[in-house]
Amino acid sequence: MGLLKRIFGICETKPPGNSACWEYAGGKIEIDLERAPELSVAGCAIRLESNVLPEKVLVLHGTDEKYYAFRNKCTHMGRRIDPLEGSPNIRCCSVSKSTFDYEGNLISGPAKGPLKPFQTDAANGKLTIII
Repeated sequence: MGLLKRIFGICETKPPGNSACWEYAGGKIEIDLERAPELSVAGCAIRLESNVLPEKVLVLHGTDEKYYAFRNKCTHMGRRIDPLEGSPNIRCCSVSKSTFDYEGNLISGPAKGPLKPFQTDAANGKLTIII
């Protein structure tokens, strides 16, 4: 990520190409994994942002082949977060480079605490996230 993107807190993770791949109701996000090809490859992620969601969410297909979801807000400066390519870590998109593991625990950097993880369950081609 370039320095200017870091200064302005512009994350690399994009929203899903097919915005109809997910829906939110009753405190749960349900993603149709067939309609979200961005999550078909380990290490890739999408960000979900909408006025129907109570929080911005980063959804990650981890390098360990499990799915993770976090409040998409670093505990340092409130910037978004991105998966760290080729690593089982997540990094803040700001200059500080606070780094977290897949459980949301702070590994390094000036962040004030862990990320807020959400419970996930993948079954039958669907990923459910409880917010």
